[in-house]
Amino acid sequence: VQLQASGGGLVQPGGSLRLSCAASGSIFRIDVMGWYRQSPGKERELVASITRGGNTNYANSVKGRFTVSRDNAKLTVFLQMNSQKPEDTAVYYCNADGVRRTWSGPGYLYWGQGTLVTVSS
Repeated sequence: VQLQASGGGLVQPGGSLRLSCAASGSIFRIDVMGWYRQSPGKERELVASITRGGNTNYANSVKGRFTVSRDNAKLTVFLQMNSQKPEDTAVYYCNADGVRRTWSGPGYLYWGQGTLVTVSS
């Protein structure tokens, strides 16, 4: 199983970026997909997550600005980031939790490679 993230880059304060992360491999379903971020000197933190049924969870710092969504058929999770702030600058990592190869099989956790988001004028 691999997770391939894309969409990072440089954006000005107040601007927008959209991240994508596609899972591939022997996958029947993925329970939860999400985004984490890590800034220099800080621990990795949850940004947003979404269940297979569409239930979402956001960090307080991004509520109202970021939107997480997913395409279950394409095993892809998205993060729309609006009204970005310099403090959003970080390496963003996608993850997939509860990755199952069969309906009742065990679930595993996978991480994608990070994608750098820089918010600066």
